[in-house]
Amino acid sequence: MNLACYQPDIAQNLGAMIRIAACFAAPVHVIGPCGFPFSDKALRRVAMDYTERAEVAHYVDWDGFLNARPLGRLLLLTTDATTPLWQHRFSPGDTLITGRESAGAPPEVHAAADVRLRIPMPGGGRSLNVAVAAGIALAEAARQAANGALNDA
Repeated sequence: MNLACYQPDIAQNLGAMIRIAACFAAPVHVIGPCGFPFSDKALRRVAMDYTERAEVAHYVDWDGFLNARPLGRLLLLTTDATTPLWQHRFSPGDTLITGRESAGAPPEVHAAADVRLRIPMPGGGRSLNVAVAAGIALAEAARQAANGALNDA
């Protein structure tokens, strides 16, 4: 699995996503521009010592990411999706994409996504924090992998 963070607005959320991804051995792809100065020093501040264990790639923009992205499907986490996360079968090489905290993902990201997924919220909330959503999705992918449910679909 890979985690792509589209134009993150909040450094602390990116730090949390880097820590989560490191725990799940998922490379992180940061797609700029970011809403904060992106630097190794800033990453060390928000991701703490996890930057030593995390694989982080930075792209100046969406086109740069598309030209260099890992092979596999693009899975967009969005409140606009109709497919619940629990019904999706992850495949090795999938890349989960999270949108901006302030605006989600723009139409070109929606259009590029092979699959759009939503996390059901029975409590009726509008949305989850982007780092929390990434953690839930990575945990579900790991659960499927542990249960042998990953396929090449």
